[in-house]
Amino acid sequence: MAPSLSGRKVLLVIAPDQFRDEELVEPKKALEAAGARVSISSTKEGIARGMLGAKVMPHCLVKDAKEEWDAVVVVGGMGSPKHLWDHRPLHLLLQDRAKAGKVVGAICLSGAVLAKAGVARGKRATCWPDRAAIAALEAGGALYEKSPVVTDGKVVTADGPESAAAFGRALVEAMG
Repeated sequence: MAPSLSGRKVLLVIAPDQFRDEELVEPKKALEAAGARVSISSTKEGIARGMLGAKVMPHCLVKDAKEEWDAVVVVGGMGSPKHLWDHRPLHLLLQDRAKAGKVVGAICLSGAVLAKAGVARGKRATCWPDRAAIAALEAGGALYEKSPVVTDGKVVTADGPESAAAFGRALVEAMG
């Protein structure tokens, strides 16, 4: 049985354009089913558009996401390198939550965000099998592991859309 996350707050971060739909939907479904309150954030105001046609209105901008989140999770997709990899406010948010002992996670191309933020140093992690993403993980001190989902302490990563549901379950377990 999955742990209860009642009263826990999770922030899912998406690119304003070209986020991967199921990498948002599946973890959100798992977290909410466990009782977590899930909010969505992005780097720009307005409707964010997924690669498969989803349209989502984020609750807040990353730079304004000041709540005490129990987890911050970065969704992948083709928009991640352009909009999320080097977004300083996202790096600061991830660093803050990691220092507080909270769960930080990323799926697909967004594994690079954790590495660039410095929160994956010395941790086993996975990402979409893309040369630039793997290079970013390794440059940030992460230990790349070719696996669908990898949990190392409070750092949870997954390789892509096919692993989105399992990633959601791993986030729930890591928060439990």
